[in-house]
Amino acid sequence: MVQSLLALAPTLLVIAFFLLGPFNWSRHRSWSRAVTCAFVAAIALRYMLWRFTETVLPYPNDGANFYWVWFVFIVEFLAFSEVVLFLILMSRCVDRSAEGYRLERQFFERGERELPTVDVFIPTYNEPLDVLERTIVGALALDHPKDKLNVYVLDDGRRDWLRTFCEGRGAIHVTRSDNAHAKAGNMNNGLRVSSGDFIAVFDADFVPYRSFLRRTLPFFMDETIGIVQTPQHFFNVDPIQSNLGLENLWPDEQRLFFDEIAPSRDGWDVSFCCGSCSIARRKAVDAIGGFPTESITEDLLTTLSMLNRGFKTRYLNERLSMGLAAENLTGYFVQRERWCQGGIQTLYLHNGPLRGPGLSLFQRVMFLPMSWLVQYLVRFIVLLIPIIYLWFGALPLYFTDVADYVSNQVPLLAAYFLLMFWLTPTRYLPLVSTAVGTFSTFRMLPTVLSSLVRPFGKPFKVTPKGSSNEANVFDAYTFTWIAGFIVVTALGLLINIVPETARVEGSFSAIAALWSGLNIVVLIIASLICFEKPRRLLQAFKLDEPVDVGGVEGRLVSLSLDKAVVAVSTETRFKSTKVRLNIEGFAPLEADLKQVTQRRGDITRTGDKQRYYLHLHYDLRGFERDKMIIKLYTGRYSRDVPDIDKIAVSVNLLLRAFGRTRTA
Repeated sequence: MVQSLLALAPTLLVIAFFLLGPFNWSRHRSWSRAVTCAFVAAIALRYMLWRFTETVLPYPNDGANFYWVWFVFIVEFLAFSEVVLFLILMSRCVDRSAEGYRLERQFFERGERELPTVDVFIPTYNEPLDVLERTIVGALALDHPKDKLNVYVLDDGRRDWLRTFCEGRGAIHVTRSDNAHAKAGNMNNGLRVSSGDFIAVFDADFVPYRSFLRRTLPFFMDETIGIVQTPQHFFNVDPIQSNLGLENLWPDEQRLFFDEIAPSRDGWDVSFCCGSCSIARRKAVDAIGGFPTESITEDLLTTLSMLNRGFKTRYLNERLSMGLAAENLTGYFVQRERWCQGGIQTLYLHNGPLRGPGLSLFQRVMFLPMSWLVQYLVRFIVLLIPIIYLWFGALPLYFTDVADYVSNQVPLLAAYFLLMFWLTPTRYLPLVSTAVGTFSTFRMLPTVLSSLVRPFGKPFKVTPKGSSNEANVFDAYTFTWIAGFIVVTALGLLINIVPETARVEGSFSAIAALWSGLNIVVLIIASLICFEKPRRLLQAFKLDEPVDVGGVEGRLVSLSLDKAVVAVSTETRFKSTKVRLNIEGFAPLEADLKQVTQRRGDITRTGDKQRYYLHLHYDLRGFERDKMIIKLYTGRYSRDVPDIDKIAVSVNLLLRAFGRTRTA
């Protein structure tokens, strides 16, 4: 009993520290972040010293198991190195919004004549009109003098219908004779035909808010600023949210980076360009010889090249655009594999973190692609360790007793999870976050290994989007790997429960059994992501505005480019399914009344009248459609990022896992 209490003492100390300290401090203050991250780093260092001196060095050289112990430790040391870099990074955070408003007042005091010229680049290859029209119309609507704004649609698909669309809207359609160097080459061709002082870049599926230039241009009053990056927000759910059934309970996967990690990188002056939703100084781009073509992630390499020349990147954490998240798992992995390969490519380049001139040692370390190199290997080994032990009896460490293990590893896990809860209270849930990372491991680890061996072996691949996207499919490849690990882990447990077939014995068996159980739970959650859900091409925005439908007053509660949902307080009878919809700022729309519904959870009463929802469909064309695009996508509305409802997420996943198990 006494030994058990002593083993738990370090964990209780960690919990007490967070309850008395960080959970009562503001996570936005540098001193509180520095103290908390230093405390967690000390716990991690304590664990690694124990691992090395007590569980690795004492292990006898008895053949294969000796090398297995050292291999596991080396992988764990890599994970420790990544955690330390993460702690250093997160010990600072900066919010530039207040600075932005101060600079904005100074910048626009000069008057319209003094404002710089801006070129908007929209690089495109195979995106359909339902994707491109939003971006082009939104860019043309930017709040900037029209004689100082040019929108260039850089079309590597050389499509006549796109040229016609651009000419009808006032955008400049640009093509070239070949597609050399993919996106970077396309934008370099744009540099040759344009001359603006600044270049804003939006991928073909991102729509700028009208205020984008007003909020970003003032930062360039500092002549050392080469790029201003803004976060990427989405008006659709990503496949992780959708396939887990957590659309309204779990934020999109990139929120952790853009909301938490990117502001911390900016605090250390190691922020980097993420391509879309950024704006660059043309003089800085010219100074590095145009957008770099050596890597398939030209945005990251542009940042490094500018750092070589003394320019800096700023990150303004404000929602100033909306775009299309990867709509299915095919697009999801095309994106991630490109980012991974591009990050690793920088290690081999003259302007990368290892060899680039003008970089400080800190910058070199912080631009190493440690996360890509380490995280998937670590997750794979975490799945493998209990299997190796249960099937072959190979211990991953020199094991003394459970109390010693609990005294050293549990405090580290507690410290890390509590830190993440404190730093990212609405963006992190250990079990789900681990499951998402595990799901990606089976596709991403081969990409990491191939990129290390042949970093330039795969060409640039465009993420499929919109109506040209592939049909949703079941991810059989990943599911097969996940199912295989579940079966092998479960069989290993069963074999060792029966005395006649048991292959292992000793106190580590209890740890292995718990470890295996957690792995199985994580894998089951990860398997749910493999089942694709149907998607909707035109997303609807929730709103609440007065509207008139055929002379009946109601509230407009949902609106998209092709459909409106209007709430009325009484069941309305129309003589025809053709009704006139009057939305403020638009000519009356002829709409088809397709359906009248009641929502069980939303039914309200006004006296004795219930609320009904009219589903109205219409077909907008030409400039009326453009007006609707501007209304919906340029800053007036947004898809809110939900905070994590931990209980709802847990219940939802349990129900889905149980349902999948029953139907399997």
